[in-house]
Amino acid sequence: MCGIFGMILPARKTIPVALARAMIDRLLRFSEIRGSDSSGLAVLAGNEIRLFKKADKASRILRDGCYRDFVKHALARGTGRTEGHSVSGPLAVIGHTRMETDGSAFSPGNNQPIVCGPIVGVHNGIIVNADSLWKRYPKGERQTEVDSEIIFRLIQSKLIENRSVNESLCETFRLLEGMASIAGLIGQDGVLFLATNNGSLHLIEIVPKKMMVFASEAMILRKLVEDIKLRIFWGSHQIRQLPPGQGCAVDTDDLRTDMFSLTGSDPALVPLKCKGTGKIIRDESPAEANNRDVSPPLPADSFFQGHLPAYRKPSQLSLRRCTRCVLPETMPFITFDTEGVCSYCRHNRPIRLCGEAALVRLAERYRKDNRNPDCIVGLSGGRDSTFGLHYIKTVLKMNPVAYTYDWGMVTDLARRNISRICGKLGVEHILVSADIRKKRRHIKANVLAWLRNPHLGTVPLFMAGDKAYFYHAQRLKRDLGIRAVFLCENMLERTDFKTGFAGVPPHYDEDFVYTLTPGSKLKLIYFYLSQFLKNPAYLNASLPDTMFGCFAYYFINREYDNLYKYIAWDENQMMATLRAEYDWETASDTSSSWRIGDGTASFYNYIYYSMAGFTENDTFRSNQIRSGLLTRDKAMELIEAENAPRFDSIREYCRRIDIDFERTVRIISDAPKHYRMPKPS
Repeated sequence: MCGIFGMILPARKTIPVALARAMIDRLLRFSEIRGSDSSGLAVLAGNEIRLFKKADKASRILRDGCYRDFVKHALARGTGRTEGHSVSGPLAVIGHTRMETDGSAFSPGNNQPIVCGPIVGVHNGIIVNADSLWKRYPKGERQTEVDSEIIFRLIQSKLIENRSVNESLCETFRLLEGMASIAGLIGQDGVLFLATNNGSLHLIEIVPKKMMVFASEAMILRKLVEDIKLRIFWGSHQIRQLPPGQGCAVDTDDLRTDMFSLTGSDPALVPLKCKGTGKIIRDESPAEANNRDVSPPLPADSFFQGHLPAYRKPSQLSLRRCTRCVLPETMPFITFDTEGVCSYCRHNRPIRLCGEAALVRLAERYRKDNRNPDCIVGLSGGRDSTFGLHYIKTVLKMNPVAYTYDWGMVTDLARRNISRICGKLGVEHILVSADIRKKRRHIKANVLAWLRNPHLGTVPLFMAGDKAYFYHAQRLKRDLGIRAVFLCENMLERTDFKTGFAGVPPHYDEDFVYTLTPGSKLKLIYFYLSQFLKNPAYLNASLPDTMFGCFAYYFINREYDNLYKYIAWDENQMMATLRAEYDWETASDTSSSWRIGDGTASFYNYIYYSMAGFTENDTFRSNQIRSGLLTRDKAMELIEAENAPRFDSIREYCRRIDIDFERTVRIISDAPKHYRMPKPS
């Protein structure tokens, strides 16, 4: 779930020093979109491999004097020394922009490149069976918290057993579960290797200049080529994908390349000759990057140990509920007739599906015969989008590119599930990573403002940061030249109450899960402006991001196809398929499989339940009742369990945005209720 990149200039080839630096800088900067928690480089020049890594985003590191000195000196080493204004090969660079998953970015060992003996490597993806592999192959002591280390430890162990580079990569990838695209330098041989099980690696081989450049996305390489300062150099070139299940080993002296399949042993492969010229590996990361304290885990506070607010089940609350569905009287704009049936049931419109035949025709219109990507599929790591990717790849037989927008609240569980399916299906995964630390600061500012004056109408401000998802989907469609975007929005997941508490009535749109009329948009804007005036704490640094999120969600064109407008949504079928095919992981603190990939859901649902006596689960199960998928009794049984507060997840949410868990839960629990509390028995 990161960005990897690099370049190779073989022996007896030269390029201007300024050009070499420009290429390294731009590869680093363009890769930042895939991760901004830390950045790192390894440069092989002469008889040394020099490392630089720091817990900061690329755009800031590029302005760092330590980084500039590192690149300058690395290019001047050994046979790669500067001669006038040129740098000569062999020169090899690998780099990494990290989105933090396992292990804090402020612990330098967790950042990449990783050193394992003579191997210096970088990895994009998540290995979901890393812990079991460490138990199975306990050779050497584990040095880091990251899953990536096991990949390079395994490769190292195979090389020690006198396996070739090709064999070592093949045998390692057979053991891995999850998504893996890697690049590495073998210091003892001067070999650079690449491998991927999902196709998230793209190459440019420049024949006239005898040079290779690679990156996680084709778009990164296109931006590099199109840069005004590099156009003269490139001449004719071609960007191509390293296909899923493929690897290559490159001799950095002469750029001789062995391409091979990771899934089988090809007897025709000849391992690259070992030259026995071991490289010295030096870590030149700035001292402050290595000395920064890693925040210790938060201690379990006494409030968490048995003094949390008691959970009153929906059936225990003094709330009138619809006699047909399970919506309570606190639902905005709800009314009941003489039989106790709510207005949402009376005005319900059945979901009209276009049908599987129409979907097949649509797929035929988009499908490409050359095996190039023919559609983008939004992938959050949740149940519906994961099954959607499975269906589009295996049933429709399309060649999708999966897309995830990570704004800092995608759970590690969701990331593991993304890695499972993309790795197994061999689907390229494009990650757009926001500046996660900045996003979390914005969330914190708005949550703290809300705690000063709790109002259910302003709760959506906590989620405003994720709405750029729609903007980036359209941008990728344009940048990749792909006509089709599939999103997997369950039409039963309508949550009109989120704007209902802001005074905006529900609006039904048969094509989209959620839209507003022009008048309702104006009403919503007026509501938020009035709240900002009443509570100036909302006028904080997050405001531009919030405004852009509002624009992306409500005002840009939604040019995509929704899979669940064509095929019926079937929860049981989905879960059976995901568990059987991908060992799909569910959350340990809830029986529901919905929203478990969203790190904010447990928090805002606790607010809604505490103050209004219902959550998204009530609206979702009510929509299932209206569609004939559930009985009312079964729905009540489900929400009794699903509405239980997920305090472990809420605690993790508070930790992520750095707010006090105990104080936060107390304020929410004491906030004014939209219903009368039942008397203690």
